[in-house]
Amino acid sequence: MDRLQAMKIFERVVEEGGFAAAARAMDMSPPVVTRMVAELEQHLGTRLLQRTTRKLALTDAGDAYLQRVRAILHEIDDAEAAAAASTRDLRGTIRIVAAPVLATNFLAPMVAVWHSRHPKVMLDVSLDAYASSRVDEFDVTIMVAGEDFDANIVARPLLKGEAIVVASPDYLERKGIPRVPRDLAHHDHLRDSSAPVRAQMGAGRKLRLQSLQPGLPDEEVDAPAVLQSVSTELLMRAAVDGMGVAVTSRLLAEDHLARGELVHLLPSWIFSRYTIYAALPSGRLLPARTKVFLDFLTEQVPIAMAEQRAQLA
Repeated sequence: MDRLQAMKIFERVVEEGGFAAAARAMDMSPPVVTRMVAELEQHLGTRLLQRTTRKLALTDAGDAYLQRVRAILHEIDDAEAAAAASTRDLRGTIRIVAAPVLATNFLAPMVAVWHSRHPKVMLDVSLDAYASSRVDEFDVTIMVAGEDFDANIVARPLLKGEAIVVASPDYLERKGIPRVPRDLAHHDHLRDSSAPVRAQMGAGRKLRLQSLQPGLPDEEVDAPAVLQSVSTELLMRAAVDGMGVAVTSRLLAEDHLARGELVHLLPSWIFSRYTIYAALPSGRLLPARTKVFLDFLTEQVPIAMAEQRAQLA
């Protein structure tokens, strides 16, 4: 048995969610993929995967082994890149995880520029609404955290922003315009149920607003929800279609505000301030390609934001 190949196949089976999908991705036959994983399990003397007719799941031993396998394969990639250093080209794969909204609106506008500079480095981007819980599984985690973020991880801040309250003109014509925070108690809310927002909402799902005027205390109002989701795109579409009031990033709302599809409510108040971070796994050496990618993000974010604002001007 080629143990290194078996490790690669095992990792790909987990990533693709099945033997057939992994076989297609690796241009191998499904029986070979199945046999290699079975031989790996026999060699280790433990079952790595639970197989059912509907899904594939890692056992506890498989989950622990996967983390070690990924680290080993990354080290091999780094060794190959170092051996080829005479070409002065970066190469290999950077595994990234991000919430869907960040992948689409934050990362996507920069990937073509990255590829033009480093065509031999592939960006392998996974989507997870709870990306912040998977920092140790990936090379880079693009995540959002609030002002009180103090996790014990290595994270580079990339962009600061504010979350504001918005609604469509059609909705406001039907329901009226809230003039003070307590007026929101009489409105339909489109609730973001992602982890950072849940933490900000607190117990009872009250909407807590911060005044931009110094000295004024925060205000909390009941926020009865008619729609709840971790999908920012779904909530934004519902807001534009007049379903209710939404809390969203000012950056994501800017083009809708410019086109008159949404109205910024209570402009003297914000829901929260947040920062977008590039987080790194702890206790792992930083490959050259990952360091270059972090520097690239730091360089490109201000450029991308300036271009977006210029388009809206």
